[in-house]
Amino acid sequence: MRRLLNPELTSGLGAVALFVVFLIVAPAFRSVEAMATVLYASSTIGIMAIGVGLLMIGGEFDLSTGVAVTTAALSATMLNYYLHLNSWVGALLGLGVAVGVGLFNGVLVTRTKINSFLITLASFLMLQGINLAVTKAITGQVATRPISDMAGFATARAVFASSIPLGGIELKITVVWWLIFVALGAFVLHSTRFGNWVYAVGGNADAARAVGVPVRRVKITLFVIVAGCAWFVGMHTLFQFDSIQAGQGVGNEFLYIIAAVIGGTAMNGGRGTVVGTAIGALIFGMTNQGIVYAGWNPDWFKFFLGAMLLLAVLTNHRFAALTKEHA
Repeated sequence: MRRLLNPELTSGLGAVALFVVFLIVAPAFRSVEAMATVLYASSTIGIMAIGVGLLMIGGEFDLSTGVAVTTAALSATMLNYYLHLNSWVGALLGLGVAVGVGLFNGVLVTRTKINSFLITLASFLMLQGINLAVTKAITGQVATRPISDMAGFATARAVFASSIPLGGIELKITVVWWLIFVALGAFVLHSTRFGNWVYAVGGNADAARAVGVPVRRVKITLFVIVAGCAWFVGMHTLFQFDSIQAGQGVGNEFLYIIAAVIGGTAMNGGRGTVVGTAIGALIFGMTNQGIVYAGWNPDWFKFFLGAMLLLAVLTNHRFAALTKEHA
């Protein structure tokens, strides 16, 4: 029974079942092009969800991730455009801004001991205001100027937003990056001392501290990792569309959390895997695109997302109870 309720196994079986359902009800879903579209939708959520999932395993939340993606992209593009910089220089400056946001959240959470939900909710609101106010003040509108004619744009786009010809289709490079992030994240979490620390801190921070785990440093590092993922997704968005809307990204923070939870990450920390989070993102991508290919009303997407989240939470809760019983 315990094995059957394993959150990662449950999410994997759910992904297979969902795939079969859409194969049956949506003929267009069976095409290779549709699979590429599903993987792309999954990758843009999945890259960010990896960082968010690691942070949740470590026992913390970050509600500023959706707007932090936009903040990183806005910083990069406006510095690039108005200072006449190479696009790579703008991107690196955007990384500095993103890391600054991560450090701000991490240091505040660990110094004040205030719940990360509240700290990052405040960051979410402040970043949202900064994104809109600064963009309007500088550009006179809510969208940034195009930078496609700036030096370095072409190579940056090749890295962050190009497509790879594969078997007659165009596979977005973010899918490849997503797989790399998954492999790297899984290695760090399961094969390094830092990964052991993450589980220990999320399971019981006081006990971890008592055996010498640098709890504060681990948590700050996790917030910075989240910021790094936000920067990467922000760079993809920037070099894919060549312009950023200052108000975009709001609400995406919940999608990242949902992907992690559907993949078996515990809400209270200490449990979860990177592969499980990737499966959660894949379920999101399949549902998002499958509903369209099936010709269903897209309004049902949020319902299915909520239903899957509820099922995942119940499964995780039951698994935790069984684990405690057999401990």
